Amino acid sequence: MNRLEVYISSRLNRSPKVKKVIKRLYQYGMYAISPKIKCEGNITRVSPNDGECFFGYYDKSPWDQSDRYMLCLRVRNTFKSVAPKEPAEILLIDTDNNNAYEVLTTTNAWNVQQGCMLQWLGPKFIDTIIFNDFQNGQYCSIVMNVHTKEKRTLPLPVYSVSNDGRFALTLDFSRLHRLRPGYGYSNLPDSTKDVLCPDEPCIYHLDIETGRVTPLLKYTDFVDFQTRPEMKNTEHKVNHIMINPSGNRFMVLHRWFCGSRKYTRLLTVKCDGTDMFNLSDDDMTSHCCWKNDEEILAYAHRKYNGDGYYLMKDKTQEVSRLWSELIFDGHPSYSPHGTYIVTDTYPDRQRVAEIYCIDAKNNKIYTIAKVFAPFKYDNDVRCDLHPRWNRSGNMVCFDSVFEGCRGMYIIQVR
Repeated sequence: MNRLEVYISSRLNRSPKVKKVIKRLYQYGMYAISPKIKCEGNITRVSPNDGECFFGYYDKSPWDQSDRYMLCLRVRNTFKSVAPKEPAEILLIDTDNNNAYEVLTTTNAWNVQQGCMLQWLGPKFIDTIIFNDFQNGQYCSIVMNVHTKEKRTLPLPVYSVSNDGRFALTLDFSRLHRLRPGYGYSNLPDSTKDVLCPDEPCIYHLDIETGRVTPLLKYTDFVDFQTRPEMKNTEHKVNHIMINPSGNRFMVLHRWFCGSRKYTRLLTVKCDGTDMFNLSDDDMTSHCCWKNDEEILAYAHRKYNGDGYYLMKDKTQEVSRLWSELIFDGHPSYSPHGTYIVTDTYPDRQRVAEIYCIDAKNNKIYTIAKVFAPFKYDNDVRCDLHPRWNRSGNMVCFDSVFEGCRGMYIIQVR
């Protein structure tokens, strides 16, 4: 994607429906006249080839602490609905045994972008997993031992889980589903659909050990904090909660819609709901990750420097632009030791997406994979690559559809 394409894309963000049509016509035309690429790179499939398999989001690792076992979702279809009500199987893959797998259980709450928030539970990340489900007419989360199959049900689904496994933060998945298809769940209707800014909780604290639920923040709390004129009579939501490594603060995106235009600001908050800080408020912040407890890497817009990757220090105005040649949005994360950063792109004019590995010391960028995205996986049912690190920091896992259906793949990082 060149700078002209990025500029046109950003201008069309104010008219999402028009953008979808123009983007599709442009890609059809360019694909027809371009060389065809299916995949490039040292890519290995780890998921079974029956059904559609994927993991979910980029801020979680499918590997256990030993880097032997991987988690995976398997479903029948992911290109007709963004959040089907049919169950998904949860698989445990043994990479030391020719990727043999077993079906651990099923879940009734999942979507095509973030799955069911499936992940290994800390602090050991060895034998216990946590994931979201829908049971007895309510969303919930399940803590499960992968060996004994013993389960424990918690009263709320999880969004972000602390590294020590003691608590999670969560939000309203029904409102999220309505306002951001593919990220929430469709099992229950949005009870707040007729309210632009509900005066009720939108972020909750869930004690994983006891199941105790504590409401932290309301939608109105976000609007009342450093209110902007554009917030008046607009619809609000929160998304992309991420707890920092030590578990004392979290980031969250506060978004509101003025007609077809979307505004986003990046806020950080203590995990008890206090000490809110406005870290980035230049209308657009997209995908982020914690570098450490005090720094956040984000793809964002800055008033004087445009769109790009920025490293920001929490609770300060310190910000620096990184990798000015990367002018397109992606899903970044640091390797466990902070040595490398991995990020990706959306499909370009040829319907090819790329994965980059960046050396954090010298900022050198390496392309480690290219994969094709069939047209049936597009818009809300697209398959983002969502690259994620293993525990040792020498492998990256990603989801892709270059073989005609969703699958989970790995790349060795040398």
